[in-house]
Amino acid sequence: MYAVVLLVCLSWVALLCFSVKAYENLALHQPAWQSSPLTGLILNVPWISTADLAVDGSTPTCALSRSERTAEWWVDLGGVKNIHHVLIQHEKDKDNDYTKYFLGFSVYISNTTNKEDGVLCFRDTNYTRAIIPNPVNITCPYQGKYVIYYNNRTHPPYPEGHSSKTSINLCEVEVYGCDFYTYGMDCKRCGNCSGGVQCDHVTGTCPNGCDPGMNGDECDRECSNKTYGMECKEQCGNCSNGEPCHHVDGRCPSGCNAGAYGLTCKESCGNCRNGEPCNDVDGSCPSGCNAGGYGVTCKESCGNCSNGEPCHQVDGTCPHGCDAGIYGDKCDKECGNNTYGMECEELCGNCSNREPCHHVDGTCPHGCDAGIYGEKCDKECSNSMYGVDCKELCGNCSNGEPCHHVDGTCPHGCDPGIYGEKCDKECSNSMYGVDCKELCGNCSNGEPCHHVDGTCPHGCDPGIYGEKCDKECGNNTYGMECEELCGNCSNREPCHHVDGTCPHGCDAGIYGEKCDKECGNNTYGMECEELCGNCSNREPCHHVDGTCPHGCDAGIYGEKCDKECSNSMYGVNCKELCGNCSNEEPCHHVDGTCPHGCDPGIYGEKCDKECGNNTYGVECKELCGDCSNREPCHHVDGTCPNGCDAGIYGDKCDKGNARMKFFQQK
Repeated sequence: MYAVVLLVCLSWVALLCFSVKAYENLALHQPAWQSSPLTGLILNVPWISTADLAVDGSTPTCALSRSERTAEWWVDLGGVKNIHHVLIQHEKDKDNDYTKYFLGFSVYISNTTNKEDGVLCFRDTNYTRAIIPNPVNITCPYQGKYVIYYNNRTHPPYPEGHSSKTSINLCEVEVYGCDFYTYGMDCKRCGNCSGGVQCDHVTGTCPNGCDPGMNGDECDRECSNKTYGMECKEQCGNCSNGEPCHHVDGRCPSGCNAGAYGLTCKESCGNCRNGEPCNDVDGSCPSGCNAGGYGVTCKESCGNCSNGEPCHQVDGTCPHGCDAGIYGDKCDKECGNNTYGMECEELCGNCSNREPCHHVDGTCPHGCDAGIYGEKCDKECSNSMYGVDCKELCGNCSNGEPCHHVDGTCPHGCDPGIYGEKCDKECSNSMYGVDCKELCGNCSNGEPCHHVDGTCPHGCDPGIYGEKCDKECGNNTYGMECEELCGNCSNREPCHHVDGTCPHGCDAGIYGEKCDKECGNNTYGMECEELCGNCSNREPCHHVDGTCPHGCDAGIYGEKCDKECSNSMYGVNCKELCGNCSNEEPCHHVDGTCPHGCDPGIYGEKCDKECGNNTYGVECKELCGDCSNREPCHHVDGTCPNGCDAGIYGDKCDKGNARMKFFQQK
C-alpha cells in the first residue's frame, strides 16, 4: 500500500503548514468499463472515449458516452478493498450545461459487476444544476471490489434541470480507502481477528473477537501473564523454571518442572515407585509403580481386589477376584443391574424410586418402595398395612380381605357402606350399601342415612315411614310419622303424604289446603262456590248439598230453598193463595201483597176482600146504584142482582127520575 502525502496550509495570523497521511486512491490506473462509449473523428482520425480515462489521474481527459436512457460505468479495484470515500470530477462547461446529464446519479459498492449484488452508497435526490459541487465527495464506508456509477432516465417526468436522456461525463473518479485487512487513515494492518475476518476499517476492532493467543480491542497483543488460548483464558502449565508457555497452544518451550509432564505440562506424574519423577513427555515411571497403582504412568489405582490384595502393576487385574459388591477384570466396577454381594449374584430388593441397592450389602439408601419393608426391602407389608414403610392402614376390604400391599386397593371390593379404590371412604351423597349403590330414604332434615344399612338415625321426613324411611304414608294419613289424617279429598283420593294437601281439590262442601274445613259463609258444594238458598230463620244450608234442615223462609220453596213461590201462591211453604191482583199479576211470594193493586171490585193489602159499603170497581171507589130493596150491587161491575128500586133503571140502577130527585134531595 502506498500512502499519499498532502500538504495542508492554514492561514491565521501566521501560516501553519503540516503534513498528514491520507487514504490511497485505489482506483488510479485500475481496469474500468462503461456503456455506450462516445466515438468520433479528430483530424480525420477515428477516436473513442474509453472508461479508463476516468481513472488515469488526469482531469482534462474524460470518459464520455452517447446519450441513452441509462448510463453505467465501473472500476475494478483489483480485489476487495476497505473504501472510505469517493470523489467524482464530472464534465463542466461554461454554461454548466453538462450537469443536466449528471444529475440523479447513483454510486454502488459491489463484489461483482452487477450493482444489484452490492449496496447503494449514494443516490442524488437533492442536487440542482446551480448547486451541484464539482468534484462531488461521497462517504462510502463499505467493502467491495467494484465501484459502480449508474444513472437513468426511464421514468418520466423528470425533476427540473434534468435532461430527458443521460450520459457518462466522468473526468476523474477517485476511490479512497485501504487494502483488505487494513484500517484507519494510515491503512494500518488488522490484528489477528478470529476466523480471519476483516476488522472494522475505521477503528480496527475485530467483530468476533481474536484468534487464540491474542487479545486487545484490535487483537494485536499476544497473551501474557502465563495465559494462552482463546481470549487468553487458559493458564499455562508447570513449565520448567517458571517460563511462560506459548501464547497460542500453551506448550512449554523448555519442558516441565519435576512432577509434571505433557506438551502443556498440565499433567501430574502418577504414583511412581519411591517418588521418582516421571518422564516429562509421556509421564511413564522408569521404575514402575508404588503399591496400589498400575499402568505406564502409574496413574491408575487398583480396584477392590479380594481381601485387599494388590493388583497386577501392568494391567491392574486382581489375582483372586474382587471384594463383595465389585466385579470386572480389574475389580473396578460396582455391581449394577439391581445386583449386590459376592460376584454380584444377589438381587436387590424393591428400593425407593427404583434406586439401586448398596452394591455390597444390598441395603436401600433411601428406604423401600411403597408396600415393602426390611433392611433390604425384600418383604411385603402385612397385618392390614400398606404403602411407604407399611405405615398406612388398609381400608374396609370385602369380607376382611387384606388390601394390596403397595397401593392399598381392595382386590374384591369393599364392605357394604364403603367405597373408594382403597375402601377408606364411607358412602356419601345419600347412598349406602354394597358399592354405595343404594339410595338413602328421606331421613329427617336431610340427614344422611347409615352408610351400611340405610337406617335413619333421627327418623324420617314428614310423610315418610319405615326403618329406611323409604315408604310414603298410606291409609289416608300424612305428616310426621304418618300420624295426621287426610281431609276429604275429591273422589276419596289420598292426600299428599307430606303436607296433607289434596291433589285434585276437595269433596263437595269442603275447603282448605288440606280439605279439612266445611263450607261456611252461607256457601256449599264444590269448592264452596254455591250460595245457600233462603233457609228458615237464616239457618245455614247443608255444606254438601245445600238443603235447608228446617225448611225455607216464607215465599220460598224447593230442597235448597232457592225458588220463589209461583202459581199464585205465597207464604210459608207456598201454601197461601194469592188474592185478585190487578191484571192477574202474581202476588208477592212472601206476604201476598199485590205490587200494582187489585182487580176491580177487590181491595185489601192482599186483594182478598170484595168491595162493601155499597161500593164497587177499581179500588172500590164507585158507589152502587139503587138496587132493589137496597141490595148491594155487584162488587166488580156495579150491577144489581135483583133489579132496581122503583123509578130507577139501568144495568147499575143509576138512571131515572126518582134517582135524580134523590140526588137533588141530598
